[in-house]
Amino acid sequence: MTRHEVTGPAHRLWNPAHPPALTVDDGDEVTFAVLDASDTLFAPPATAAGIATFDWDRLYPLVGPIWVAGAEPGDTVEVEVLDITAGDWGWTAVLPGFGLLADDFPEPHLHHWDLTGGKYADFQGLARVPLRPFCGVVGVCPDTPEPLTVVPPGHFGGNIDCRDVGVGSRLFLPVQLPGARLSIGDSHAAQGDGEVCGCAIEAPASVAIRIRLHKDRRLAAPQLQTPGPLRAGIDDAGYYATMGVGPDLMAAARDAVRALIDHLGRTYGVDPVDAYVLASVAADLKISEVVDAPNWVVGAYLPLSIMTG
Repeated sequence: MTRHEVTGPAHRLWNPAHPPALTVDDGDEVTFAVLDASDTLFAPPATAAGIATFDWDRLYPLVGPIWVAGAEPGDTVEVEVLDITAGDWGWTAVLPGFGLLADDFPEPHLHHWDLTGGKYADFQGLARVPLRPFCGVVGVCPDTPEPLTVVPPGHFGGNIDCRDVGVGSRLFLPVQLPGARLSIGDSHAAQGDGEVCGCAIEAPASVAIRIRLHKDRRLAAPQLQTPGPLRAGIDDAGYYATMGVGPDLMAAARDAVRALIDHLGRTYGVDPVDAYVLASVAADLKISEVVDAPNWVVGAYLPLSIMTG
């Protein structure tokens, strides 16, 4: 087993032509620094006015690609997260035209977070959001003739935004190309399941991983193993959940989030756009049922343990 450090310029597209930044063997460990998704353009003291002039070509700077020696299509690469530590600042934005409720919130909005405590981020004195860092983008390079944007995930992984890929978790990715060409980025300090406004607490981070190669293990899409309970310390005080019901899961999800925003406003006096931000970083969307046709149920779960106001 060898320990490596990745340094050098970031890349921002899934592209088989990118030269590998590093070659590793089965069992090697790699440490690296990850930039936030905006490449620091939304770092303090940036304001929402800067969203209109944001250079979208700088979005999603990724570390890699990492060449895994011996990896071939039909194999699986395992990424075990050994450590991840967020930086001391973060941001969450409402970007026009983006997010689950894009039609409801057409104006840009930017919220900055102080992460210096390392455990919680205060939200307007009303909530303490537990910091549970992870990388939103973890993927092998797809077999594509043309470079692909990082925004949509795929069966190769990528921008899966799964908050359970934290320390101790192991993510399994189906290899698409020789060498796998693993890339990682989009570090988050905290996120709710669904990331409903389109952003988590976006923050830079330092990361350490172990890479393993599983020969002849064929997967159709990423799989994940966690080291223990998913919400230890958060479940203790229960949840307040709002529901959306209807024949379309996306519409039901929107209705559930709208109801949660209304609840946060009535109960805690939170402005709608701020409630949208809080829901994105701390509330969880859950599918309650998809069998009782013609209507399905989606819940938006707010952990009461975070509310302090």
